[in-house]
Amino acid sequence: MQGVRAGPWAGSRRGIVRHVTPTRAPAPVGGRGAAAGQPDLLGWAALLTVYLVWGSTYLAIRVVVLALPPLTSAGLRFAVAGAVVLAAVTVTGRLRASRPTPRQLLGAAVVGCLLLVTGNGLVSIGEQHVPSAVAALTIASVPLWVVVFRRASGHGVARGTMVGVLIGFIGVAGMLVPTGLQGTIDPFSLAILVVAALSWASGSYLATLIPMPRDAFVSTAVQMLAASAVLVVAGLALGERPDVAVAQAHPDSVLALAYLIVFGSLLAFTAYAWVLQHWPISRVATYAYVNPLVAVVLGGLILGEPLTMPILLGGAAILVAVAIVIRQESQRAREPAPPVRA
Repeated sequence: MQGVRAGPWAGSRRGIVRHVTPTRAPAPVGGRGAAAGQPDLLGWAALLTVYLVWGSTYLAIRVVVLALPPLTSAGLRFAVAGAVVLAAVTVTGRLRASRPTPRQLLGAAVVGCLLLVTGNGLVSIGEQHVPSAVAALTIASVPLWVVVFRRASGHGVARGTMVGVLIGFIGVAGMLVPTGLQGTIDPFSLAILVVAALSWASGSYLATLIPMPRDAFVSTAVQMLAASAVLVVAGLALGERPDVAVAQAHPDSVLALAYLIVFGSLLAFTAYAWVLQHWPISRVATYAYVNPLVAVVLGGLILGEPLTMPILLGGAAILVAVAIVIRQESQRAREPAPPVRA
């Protein structure tokens, strides 16, 4: 997704949770001598892509799982995207140049499974019975969990960061407990989403501790392909029948899956990798609390998802908490990158 870095996104410098280390000096951005404003223009275009596309993936997943089996459809998504990335790094020579060792490949596979199997895969399962907006707000707690892991392992965490974490978890509880007790949302599915957030955070943090491929795109390909195999096997083991589901699938679900592959896993990831080379992480990290807002708006407008007062208040607390954590940690170290969703 190297030693532990000082930031809520510690260790997110490998593969899906790693930004691409520039091989040249980053281009100047606005206010620092940008030539004709081009880096600023491209930077905002890339960041806007990340804002909108990754914010919309929750809606797309919701549409997919209404008709297609959650695990095997996710497996197909990452198999296709991973194959495209692998072909790209092979053709461009990045795979040969990086020369990943067996230990690094294994590390990428393990992290990929935490992020994309028990992380993204559980989001797909949870969204069968939970609105996409609630899923997005729950997953927004990932950077808060990463801070908890850092603190539990003995690494120093600023007091302001811990205040943000506390506010965020109060928001999670305030959003999930009332809706579960009132029966407005399936509590088991809510619990699945919380586990998914924990898995995303643990994968992000584990990537700081184990060997991973040096090249971000090589690592991404390995993570996607390893996770896709596990997702498909798990889906079949749980009785998913992708052949029957595909034959009976609504065209909207098929289009949503194609959108996740092309836009969510390829376009947005490329835009994210580019903007990280040119802009400070404190600005790029704002995606962590813009994505849920986009998901809430799209879920309400397109799917007519209801938003109760506990969800609105709890979600607002989570977003405020993430903003506090990002601000606090960016003041201490501005290089670590936030975990990337493929």
